[in-house]
Amino acid sequence: MAHFAELNKSNEVLQVIVISNEDVNANGGDLSVEAENFVATLVPHQNGGNQWKQTSYNDSFRKQYAGIGFTYDATKDKFVSPQPYSSWSLDDNDDWQAPVPYPTIKEINSLPVSIFWDESNLRWKGQTFNTTTNPWTETDYIWDASSRAWNEV
Repeated sequence: MAHFAELNKSNEVLQVIVISNEDVNANGGDLSVEAENFVATLVPHQNGGNQWKQTSYNDSFRKQYAGIGFTYDATKDKFVSPQPYSSWSLDDNDDWQAPVPYPTIKEINSLPVSIFWDESNLRWKGQTFNTTTNPWTETDYIWDASSRAWNEV
């Protein structure tokens, strides 16, 4: 099955649909303008939509599978995911990176760390859950990127 993303005038993805490979092959083939135009004859544009671009479910072209809210970069011919937080920036591969590198230690005292970004303080936070105690105990941590260590809050 082939997947196509509907874009608005800002190249933002509005929806993703599935078209048969046979129909795509009979109408110009993968990544062709003919296939995009064929899709437009099958599925009318929704409000604000103005073009279709093929996307790859297994990420074999155009960087990654498009989702609603992604943006198509026509110059680079790829889909870029939405910015997760305002402090994050795109790297050379068009992947969003936090201003602080992701923690390298993912376990504390043999317990896995649940890691999440704290945008208001521009840092990584973590939690461990000890399920052997009754009731479960939760411990909060802050990642210190300079020492590469978790510090208990």
